[in-house]
Amino acid sequence: MSQAKTTTPTSSLSRIARAASLVMVLFLASRALGLLREVVIARQFGTSAEMDAYLAAFRLPDFLFYVVAGGALGSAFIPVFTGYLARQDLPGAWRLASAIINWIILLLTGLGGLAAFFAPWIVQTFFGEFSAEQQILTTELMRWMLISTVIFGVSGVVMGILNAYQHFFLPALAPVIYNLAIILGAWLLGPAWGVRGLTAGVLAGAAAHLLVQLPGLLAKDRLRYQPTLARDNPSLHEVAQLMGPRVLGLAAVQLNFVVSAVLAATLTAGSLTALNYGWIIMLLPQGIIAQSVATALFPTLAALAAQEKWAEFCHVFILTLRNLLFLTLPAAVGLIILAKPIVRLLLERGAFGPDSTSATAWALGFFALGLIGHAVVEIATRAFYALKNTKTPVAVGVAAMVVNVGLSLLLLRLFARWGWPPHGGLALANSIAVTLEMVALLVLLRPYLDGLAEPGLGGAIGKMGLAAAGMALALGLLLPFLPAGPAWLGGVVAVGVGGVVYVGLAYFLGLDEIKMIRRRVMK
Repeated sequence: MSQAKTTTPTSSLSRIARAASLVMVLFLASRALGLLREVVIARQFGTSAEMDAYLAAFRLPDFLFYVVAGGALGSAFIPVFTGYLARQDLPGAWRLASAIINWIILLLTGLGGLAAFFAPWIVQTFFGEFSAEQQILTTELMRWMLISTVIFGVSGVVMGILNAYQHFFLPALAPVIYNLAIILGAWLLGPAWGVRGLTAGVLAGAAAHLLVQLPGLLAKDRLRYQPTLARDNPSLHEVAQLMGPRVLGLAAVQLNFVVSAVLAATLTAGSLTALNYGWIIMLLPQGIIAQSVATALFPTLAALAAQEKWAEFCHVFILTLRNLLFLTLPAAVGLIILAKPIVRLLLERGAFGPDSTSATAWALGFFALGLIGHAVVEIATRAFYALKNTKTPVAVGVAAMVVNVGLSLLLLRLFARWGWPPHGGLALANSIAVTLEMVALLVLLRPYLDGLAEPGLGGAIGKMGLAAAGMALALGLLLPFLPAGPAWLGGVVAVGVGGVVYVGLAYFLGLDEIKMIRRRVMK
């Protein structure tokens, strides 16, 4: 792939920056509501056995959605659909989109029906350590949640269509509405129905997730749905071929979650919930920063690849990588050092007491070690998908899954032998595996990205490291002096100090990223 140098592609970068800023704001709102959701749930249920059952019930519906209609479909569908738009072939684009929607409904309904029928056996097989009451509750909740899987499948296709049109507002708003519905379910129905109230919120949220996006399809005469399966459509076959490897990759990722849940279910009650809360808190910066950037980046990379603008493709990706590292590095340092104050700030109230805080912070510290890996993997995989190469990231993802499972079994035993809470070993295994996945993907991307030879990349990363090290030193010195009460105050003070120190050092070191942020804020 030839890489002739060109001028800075300001139009593409500006479009990505605008879209990422919009998506980031809405992702921030979504994560804030997601955090409020977890606060309400934690206050209501703590780290109880009932909550373990609720989280276990989520695993199979999540598995089916992500493997059949989640990232696998988006990564295969958007490049092909964008190709139709680039050729201005709207009838062809909508024949493809309609067929995809119809196939998703058929597949998820069939697989969901089978899963609902075999739910008792599935729960007994994977969560046999649960009590009989927990297993009955898990089975019941799982069957209800499988309905939401079908709805999310259709909603995921709609999201891909709107993103291909460079419409990001409604797809980013949908998770906000989803989280709001679960909050209302926990708050209004939880006291009377228990975790069944949460499940009702999940179903209502899934429906709202789809409905809130439909107006975007009606705008500009976009909606041209057809009741067709289009078995002989070559583009449908292309999407299926691109999805095949990605399905295997996502199956490997979801298998990691299942393995972690199964292993955590064998530990003391509440271990699975503590692991889940640690994961959710780590995902706050990952979702706000990495997912918003990756969502905005993917359609642009797909369009540049379709137009064979390889130099611009390379430049856009590397500058996006720099900005992503600039934002996620301090977040990772903060989560590692301030794990307990942050958990106390966010969750410690009601049924979520000091023991729950300690267990969650223990998992969070180890999950945070992999934050940068998770963030970079988001955009690296998007680059491969834009190139219509789903095999490479899938092969790397499967290898990372094998590493994760092996390390989970090893570290679980080592932590127990050392007298440490064993669920921390599961979090550490995840971080090591995703870091290795990140390194492998970047190495394999080098031939497509001019060897990652962008001027100033190495120096910028070095300056970011120095700023993050200074932030870590400041937080380490501050930690013993944080106020013990009220519970939230220490976390607020520490996060504020850490942010000021990092930004100040970045400005002193002359990082271009801080200058760019300053210019955009001034505008």
